[in-house]
Amino acid sequence: MKILLVVLICCSMEAFSQQNSGLPLYERSKAAVYGDWLVDPIQAIAQLYSSGDGQLIFSNGLVSRSFTTQPNGATVSLDMIAKDVSLLRSVRPEAELTIDGLTIPVGGLTGQPIHNYLLPEWIGQMKPDPASFQLKDYRIESIKERFPWKKRAEWMPKDLPWPAPGKELIFTYKLEENAVKLILQKQEKLKGTMNPDLLKGIEVSIHYELYDNMPLFCKWLTVENSSGRSFRLDRFKSEILAATEPESEVDGLKKWSNPNMTILTDYSFGGTTEDQVLETSAKWCKDSLYLTQVNYERTTPCLLEVSPKIGPAQEILPGTTFCTYRTWELLHDGSDRERKGLEERRAMRALAPWVIENPILMHVRKADDEAVRKAIDQCAEVGFELVIMTFGSGFDLEDQSDANIRRMKKLADYAHSKGIALGGYSLLASRSINKKEDVLLPEGQKPRFGNSPCLDSEWGISYFEKLYNFYEKTGLDVLEHDGNYPGDLCISTVHPGHKGVDDSQWTQHKRISDFYNWCRGKGIYLNVPDNYYLNGSNKCGMGYRESNWSLPREQQEIIERQNIYDGTWRKTPSMGWMFVPLVEYQGGGKAATIEPLKEHLPHYGQRLANLFGAGVQACYRGPQLYDAPETKELVKRWVSFYKQHRRILDGDILHIRRPDGRDYDGILHADPRGVEKGLLMIYNPLNVTIQRRIRVNLYYTGIRESATLVSSKGEIRVLPVDASSQIWIEFSIPAKGQEWFVFK
Repeated sequence: MKILLVVLICCSMEAFSQQNSGLPLYERSKAAVYGDWLVDPIQAIAQLYSSGDGQLIFSNGLVSRSFTTQPNGATVSLDMIAKDVSLLRSVRPEAELTIDGLTIPVGGLTGQPIHNYLLPEWIGQMKPDPASFQLKDYRIESIKERFPWKKRAEWMPKDLPWPAPGKELIFTYKLEENAVKLILQKQEKLKGTMNPDLLKGIEVSIHYELYDNMPLFCKWLTVENSSGRSFRLDRFKSEILAATEPESEVDGLKKWSNPNMTILTDYSFGGTTEDQVLETSAKWCKDSLYLTQVNYERTTPCLLEVSPKIGPAQEILPGTTFCTYRTWELLHDGSDRERKGLEERRAMRALAPWVIENPILMHVRKADDEAVRKAIDQCAEVGFELVIMTFGSGFDLEDQSDANIRRMKKLADYAHSKGIALGGYSLLASRSINKKEDVLLPEGQKPRFGNSPCLDSEWGISYFEKLYNFYEKTGLDVLEHDGNYPGDLCISTVHPGHKGVDDSQWTQHKRISDFYNWCRGKGIYLNVPDNYYLNGSNKCGMGYRESNWSLPREQQEIIERQNIYDGTWRKTPSMGWMFVPLVEYQGGGKAATIEPLKEHLPHYGQRLANLFGAGVQACYRGPQLYDAPETKELVKRWVSFYKQHRRILDGDILHIRRPDGRDYDGILHADPRGVEKGLLMIYNPLNVTIQRRIRVNLYYTGIRESATLVSSKGEIRVLPVDASSQIWIEFSIPAKGQEWFVFK
């Protein structure tokens, strides 16, 4: 890993001025970048600056986070530069640790007179908490990869770097002699037995990352124990951010607006959205210090605290270092839903670029050799790229017998000879093993999925050992992992992987995320129905109700497009899968079933048009993809369409008109950095031909002044783009048909 810059570490507070003098001087007017990072080829390079008066400014021209280094380290501003918006109103500790029952702040300043806003002249008058960790030094480095990623380049664009370029700023904190004395006095009142040498031997590093060309920060802590004694880290807060409130109301609200930033962490489970992240690992709290706020009950949620709901309760052994999970803070420059969604999708591409891997996949219904080979052969014939031995197929990776491993390796080798990736389905949670191995919850509580084994029971540890072994020996490329760890606690004290309830969530999440990290380094594709993208998973459900696939075929067509339209506000098309039941699924009879495929070509073709036109891959579940030459030709035609336009179809979706079955519906793919900068997909659900003239906004395609438009029939038009980036398009679409236009 190349280090672009390492700032000389200093050993005393007096040396900070000299250290800062080696940094470039920050001039806001010169550093600001005013291009649109979603569209323009900007140069917003992360860099550490000196303010000239003792502060450090970590900025890329889009955003900045400023720190004072004396008399202690503290965040003193958080700005959206181009919009001239300040998002910080109050100074707080940079972090907080609870060690052997005693809570100790890390950094920060006290004495701010009010907490509505922060004036620069107040900072010099504020004092450090005398019983807090004190800033000792800092350094700046290039960003390092969180874990290895073996790229499947054939499935994705080639211009996504890993790790995302930028800088990492690291502050180091230790306890001074006076702080140790104060802490020991406090713990004596609590009848504790903490040793002063232990406290002196704890070093806390606070890591910040700032990424090039994005208004995106990351933060986490490492805690190093060089004391020669063990201690227990009961709790931590890795971020305490007193943000500007987006609304002020005298009366309480049932639903408050949060400050204008998206919070992501790699410690999230039990869901797929930011709301779930705010349930598991971060929260917007009321601020007890904010006594001058408008809300009468002082309950405005404007204090971000990043902390596990429980634990981690980890023993930190001498000579070891503990690392918290990471938190990303994406600062938004407006409230428009489409733009905020685009910003989140672009950030996810940078932080987890494997989510753009978007192979065309089939779920084969049986796992016997004949069925799997037929699926592989058909996929190779029509251009599909991946086969999953689906749920209920008989695939069993827990069968570690030599015969099963040899058979699966032989099938994997056969698939690879055809250019096909192969893997299978495994259920983790949502099942019961036995009373000893299942999670043991407090009285009155149930597992999220009804049943679940504890990942740190003997069974859970053995299960993951089997996963590693199976994929190492067979060479399979894919795992569809169902019922991922949803955050269930376990109060058992006899499971070997955790000690009790306080550490049970931390250790179970670590077990599954470590495995997903390993898979990413091996190039194993992960279909995971939960929010594990930042830990290495490729794809999650787009969002659908399984029982809808037993509805009449015609209804499925509209619902499918609705699910895609609704599911891509915050996901890229490649981040979510859909479902195509080639055979009957959960009932519905002949009216719901596509097989025999050749007898339902219009419907099958419409499903292919829906999915490939959106760039969304589906689980085509059945014994075969085609059953006649005309069926094969239909599938090949849509696969060819997708591969011809793969980059733009994997690009962001802009929402034109939601499907309702009453008129056209449409989506616009946008990629301002591609050759094909836009692809408009329009569907006609009606039984009559329609002619329409609609206005389309091309702003996020990057096209200005005029657009070259190529229709699905190859017709070329050049259309003017007005000052608001809008064009007018006229089209005619036959009954139950679709049309697409490529913009260059």
